[in-house]
Amino acid sequence: MFIYGNAEEEKAVDGLQQWFEENKKLPNKIDRTLLWRLYQRSSKDIEETKKLLELYYTLRLKNPKIFIKRDPSDVDTDNMYKYLHIAPLSQLTPESYHITCIHFHNLDTKMIHFTEDIKTYVMIGDCHFLQPDVILENNNGQLSKGEIIIIDMEGITMKHVAALSMGTLSVFFKYLYQAYPNRMQAVHMINCPSYINKILGFLRPFMSKELYEMIKCHTNGLESLYESIPREILPKEYGGNAATMAELSSEFRNKILEIKSLLMDPEYWTVQKS
Repeated sequence: MFIYGNAEEEKAVDGLQQWFEENKKLPNKIDRTLLWRLYQRSSKDIEETKKLLELYYTLRLKNPKIFIKRDPSDVDTDNMYKYLHIAPLSQLTPESYHITCIHFHNLDTKMIHFTEDIKTYVMIGDCHFLQPDVILENNNGQLSKGEIIIIDMEGITMKHVAALSMGTLSVFFKYLYQAYPNRMQAVHMINCPSYINKILGFLRPFMSKELYEMIKCHTNGLESLYESIPREILPKEYGGNAATMAELSSEFRNKILEIKSLLMDPEYWTVQKS
């Protein structure tokens, strides 16, 4: 078990874990790192963490096709990887923000099964949230203080946007802004087409005002991205020193397969209390 705070904070998380296990609205178990992330997201306020925990699991239990009925080795997951690279980066920004990069390596819109693809994205996120961002000495761990998403829009058309499921999109945006185990900081869209405003206009009704205002579009190269994110921590395709998107995505796919049993364990994700 990793240690993320001082003795008083660890004791507070112990209390939260006991409250969680006794709460009949919640699953039987919760991973300690995930609990710590939600505690940190709530500014280490006990009562706010309890509210966030109930929201987090209520949203998931109401949308089992996205959050519960999943298998990292199934055909849905395999299909998403055939057209999409999703790469959580291992190095944090100077502000201790975590970055996830998304790249469409196959632009065939017939490959998009949006609800199933979001389910896989959530599994990747869950895998990341169940482990520390940085492993320190003496079993100490460091958690990121915010989340940044980078989406490569090269080749994306309105036909891709039309393949989205409005219901799933609405649920996902609500999860991202209200119940994500990390506080959203920014969404960077890079290699944006000239009609990016049309795409954003389509997405706008499904987003909160706050989430929409986090979107930053980069239309003329990546220099403007480097003003916010150190170039060297980015994947090779974007001028950084990290591995390629394909390599990073494949590496993380192996990680979700390694914890398949935990991702599918109903003790952690569904309510079974009598």
